[in-house]
Amino acid sequence: MTTPQAKFTVRGRAPAVGFVSLGCPKALVDSERLITELKTRGYAIAAGYDDADLVVVNTCGFIDAAIDESLQAIGEAMQQNGRVLVTGCLGANPQRILDRHPKVLGVTGPHAYERVIAAVNEHLPQPHDPFTDLVPPQGIRLTPRHYAYLKISEGCNNRCSFCIIPSLRGRLVSRPLDDVMREAEALVRAGVKELLVISQDTSAYGSDIRYRDVNWRGEPYATQFLDLVRALGALGVWARLHYVYPYPHVDAIIPLMSEHGVLPYLDIPFQHASRAVLKRMRRPAHAEDTLRRIQSWRAQRPDLTLRSSFIVGFPGESAAEFEQLLAWLDAAGLDRVGCFKYSPVEGAAANAIADPVPDEVKEERYQRFMLKAGEISSARLAARIGHKCRVLIDAIQDGVAIARSAGDAPEIDGVVRIRGAARLKVGEFAAVEITAAGTYDLEARRSAA
Repeated sequence: MTTPQAKFTVRGRAPAVGFVSLGCPKALVDSERLITELKTRGYAIAAGYDDADLVVVNTCGFIDAAIDESLQAIGEAMQQNGRVLVTGCLGANPQRILDRHPKVLGVTGPHAYERVIAAVNEHLPQPHDPFTDLVPPQGIRLTPRHYAYLKISEGCNNRCSFCIIPSLRGRLVSRPLDDVMREAEALVRAGVKELLVISQDTSAYGSDIRYRDVNWRGEPYATQFLDLVRALGALGVWARLHYVYPYPHVDAIIPLMSEHGVLPYLDIPFQHASRAVLKRMRRPAHAEDTLRRIQSWRAQRPDLTLRSSFIVGFPGESAAEFEQLLAWLDAAGLDRVGCFKYSPVEGAAANAIADPVPDEVKEERYQRFMLKAGEISSARLAARIGHKCRVLIDAIQDGVAIARSAGDAPEIDGVVRIRGAARLKVGEFAAVEITAAGTYDLEARRSAA
């Protein structure tokens, strides 16, 4: 077998690293940063296993299904390539990986950028000229050219009983606002039309560095949630806020939202509606009167889209507590909803809670929940028929444009289908009128702006 060094000489090319990126958008950003750093050091990025001299698998380790997917992905990379480095959240428990795949080249934990680069250098020596391949100022992105994730912090200070993210990714570490905004500006200059703001707890942004004062564009800003929204609103592109906990200071950003800046869209992980269940979950802000606040937000911005995720079958969840969740869902009328059946996560405090819910009950509650969520979504989308809105084009398929409105995040929410897509271009905005609605998606025709 030829060695990697011999392969470089024969092929006359830079050593190539393959990437498998699993898990949430925060992990995707980690992969983007690693790829950017590797490109600046002269490595090529391989399109597949056959072209790679080494493969990096960025794993997820949040729930059992994600762990299984990560272990399977590592196994596939080992089978197809054989030279594999593992990083990401599952890497926080390296023995679990090594028990299944003892021949991997190395294992590192989440956002361990320098250790991953050092491991690549060790097993795949860096090219002599690190400037062989040019890297764009915005770095290498794995998303389409017209949208990008903007990660504002790492880690989390919350201690939710079902979650092990703090043990995997550590405590909250916020990026100073000027650093975030320089990245955002570079992305906009590169053609990005939508910034998707992500973190583990976006509302807590800056609290760990005492809301450090910075300057951006010659103006004073504090590293805090409200000032971040103000700054993003000045860029002239869509900005979408994810993982926003419903702390009281979130109220202040509602008047700043618009369809041409920070979007009237909030992704808030409520998780449940029963105070007793939320207490067992150790959720922050669980005592807030969320229905009252949702009503207040919508009174100010009737076009506000609310997305959330929930857990059914949490240990000790009674039939009455589940019915309370359904009633709350009806009253809140959330636009976009995801649901998970509770599953134990190794190392989570919730594992010690008595009265686990039987699997068949979890499944029955999940089905009832999703039926209710679908009914609410259908009704809210039907109310939009005849309304005009601005959409961003993601794809053109067989003469139909696949687009998203201000109320649709990529890959997790619905889409707007526009027939007669002549002259429409991917990555551009268009004015449309909604003509029909389904359970989660809309149909539209072009209209005057």
